[in-house]
Amino acid sequence: RRVEGKPVSGSSPRDPHLVHLVGTGPGDPELLTLKAVRLMKQADVVLYDRLISAEILEYVNEDCLMIYVGKERGLHTRSQGEIHELLYRFCTSGKTVV
Repeated sequence: RRVEGKPVSGSSPRDPHLVHLVGTGPGDPELLTLKAVRLMKQADVVLYDRLISAEILEYVNEDCLMIYVGKERGLHTRSQGEIHELLYRFCTSGKTVV
């Protein structure tokens, strides 16, 4: 996995304006849908927060850029506007975004 700021390679030929929203439920990896696992394995970029378990993050492919966008009371790593901008920037550049 790479940290934000490093280049992301391998643009997806799929719809360049699509962001996949994946719910992870109560955090049990065995409760994920097959589609959720497939999307995480194919993702170029994953934006995630503190509610996603470490076990579920293991499904994200090794080359994926992972960006923490978590919010807690009194501590927002990014504003909602910044999160929207990241989603927009990556999806319009042809990345598979989850």
